[in-house]
Amino acid sequence: MSGYRGLVLATLALAFVVVVAGAYVRLSDAGLGCPDWPLCYGRPVPAQMPDDLAHAKAWKEMGHRYLAGGLGLLSILVFFFSWRARQSRGLATALLALVIFQATLGKWTVTMLLKPAIVTAHLLGGMATLALLTWLALQNLQFTEDPQSRTLRVPAFVGLVALVVQIALGGWVSANYAALTAIHWTHRLFALVVVGTVAFACFRAFRVDALRGIALLAAGLVIVQFALGVANVALGLPLALAAAHNAGAALLVVSLVVLNFFAFRGLHPFR
Repeated sequence: MSGYRGLVLATLALAFVVVVAGAYVRLSDAGLGCPDWPLCYGRPVPAQMPDDLAHAKAWKEMGHRYLAGGLGLLSILVFFFSWRARQSRGLATALLALVIFQATLGKWTVTMLLKPAIVTAHLLGGMATLALLTWLALQNLQFTEDPQSRTLRVPAFVGLVALVVQIALGGWVSANYAALTAIHWTHRLFALVVVGTVAFACFRAFRVDALRGIALLAAGLVIVQFALGVANVALGLPLALAAAHNAGAALLVVSLVVLNFFAFRGLHPFR
C-alpha cells in the first residue's frame, strides 16, 4: 500500500500546484491566452507571436492546461489502484468525476470568455479536488481512536463552510474585477467571520492534546491569510501577493479538512 499512498500524496501535491497556477494565470490576465481549447491556436504548443506579451500569456495558459492534464492522469491512476485494492472506492470515484467536471469547466472558462459564474465554479472545483485528495490521503493512513476529537465536529465544520463561502466571494471578486465594488466589501467583511469561526475552531481544537499541532497550523494560516488580504488592498493587488493569497486559501482548506477528518472520525492523529 505504500506505493498507493505515495501516488495519492503526489496527486495531492500536484492538485495544490494546479490550484495556485490557475490563480496565477487568472490574476495575470492570461485566462484567454489561448482562445481555443484544448489546443492553443490549433497547436499543442504555442507558436511564436509578434506580440511578446500575448506569447507569454499563451504559454502561461498552456502550462496550466498541461499541469491540469497531469492531475487528470494521476487521478485516473488513483481511481484504478483504489478499486483494485478495494479501498476508498467511493472517494476515488468522486475524485475522478470531479476532475472530469473540472476539465469541462476549464473548457467553458475559455469558450464562454471568462464568464464570472464559470470562473468562480472552476475555482471552487479546484478547492474541492484539493479537499477530496486530502481526505483520501488521510483515509489511507492508520490512526488510533480518540472520542474527544468528536467534540470539535460543529466548530470545525462551521469554520470550513465559512472558508468555502469566503473563497467563493473572492473568486467572484476576481472574476468580475470588482476591486472597488460592493462585492469586494462583502468579501472584506466576511473575512472577519472566517477569522472568528476558524479561530474558535482552533481554540477548541487546542484544548484536545492530540490536535494542538493542527490547531496551531490552522490558526497561523488564517492570520497569514488575513494579513495577505490587508496587504493586497493596501498595495493595490500586486500579482505576487494576490497569488500568495490564493495559495494561502488552498493551504487553509487543507488544514481545515484535516481538522474535520479527525473530528468526524473521532481519531487521534498519531498511531
